Amino acid sequence: MSFEDRMLAARTTGRESPFALDEVFFSRTDPRGVIQAGNAVFSRVAKHPLEDLLGAPHKVIRHPDMPRAVFQLLWDTIKDGGTVGAYVKNRASDGSYYWVFAVVTPCEYGYLSARIKPTSPLFRTVEQEYALLRQAERDDGLDPEDSAALLLARLQQLGFATYNDFAGHALAEELMARDAGLKRPADARLAERRAMHSAAGDLVQETEALVQEFESMRTIPHNLRVIASRIEPAGGPVTVLSENYNSMSRDMSNWFEAHVWGKNSNFRAINGTVTAAIFVEGLARILTECGRQLNQEDGAAAIDVDREQAILAQLSEDQFTKARASLQDVRFEADRIMKACMTLHRHFMALTTTRVLCKIECARLGSAGESLNTIIDELGRFQDRISARLEKITELSAALASEEK
Repeated sequence: MSFEDRMLAARTTGRESPFALDEVFFSRTDPRGVIQAGNAVFSRVAKHPLEDLLGAPHKVIRHPDMPRAVFQLLWDTIKDGGTVGAYVKNRASDGSYYWVFAVVTPCEYGYLSARIKPTSPLFRTVEQEYALLRQAERDDGLDPEDSAALLLARLQQLGFATYNDFAGHALAEELMARDAGLKRPADARLAERRAMHSAAGDLVQETEALVQEFESMRTIPHNLRVIASRIEPAGGPVTVLSENYNSMSRDMSNWFEAHVWGKNSNFRAINGTVTAAIFVEGLARILTECGRQLNQEDGAAAIDVDREQAILAQLSEDQFTKARASLQDVRFEADRIMKACMTLHRHFMALTTTRVLCKIECARLGSAGESLNTIIDELGRFQDRISARLEKITELSAALASEEK
């Protein structure tokens, strides 16, 4: 860099290289990260002639303020064939900076990154978190892997189980903020998916609570059998009740172990699956806009526009297909849980008759039946709680299972 170039960079460092909220831009690299294509907005904002960017490593626009953790997570994901989103601060050729929310996906010829301008309140939080993470990298000499682990731990503190959960949430926030900033109608599809995400989270919580209810009542049937054995033969109906409850508890536990918590079940990932669908639909939307933007631009002679249009169109369709498949998985899991809960609910209603008979027996036993009566009342309260949870789970599952494609 010449003396004049260094002086220019010093003057422009700290200034922003602006681009409009309705603009989108993209770049495509080979598997090594060497730029193969891009659009005119990318060239203008990065302040590099497009001809100079082609064949250059993508890190030519990397800003030193960026935590290395973000790129570690990004490359780990796309090398495994996944898509990923991230807030990224880039540097233009004159030293100025520009923030983007970038979505990155593998493509037939390497990787493609599309960007929009971040404007949501979450973006300001991310700026602060990045500064703290970058400071930790400098002060503690963290390598990229350790920095990535620190970032993931921080995201878990903020309520995100995985980085992809955060990326899906962030992309939805940015798309909604962008629509509002451009005074566009709210994206009804995105709103539906976010409502679906909320329902899926509630479903998982209710189902986990249901399992805990069954765990907490495991000792009750045993206590019933012990007391019933002391007052035989009058305790016969109570023994039947305890056996029925014990059998149902065991069957419920086995069913959940095999189909909900089991290693081959997708249910525990149902919330993340909805998040993934939100992300890939948002990615498809941005890729579609990139195609329109490219079609309207002048000065793209350095690239094969038709080829890039075809790549963007195919990637958009691929992402919509992934979203549909993810949502179909959610519907399948929700339908499965709904049917199981409806069956359990019918079994519980049948147990009500046995419990009423036991109450009658307790009344006939007088003082000998007082301890039994207390336990049977406890079972009644347990049954009421279970019934309420089953109804709630059935309602949430039905809403998810019937969600329109």
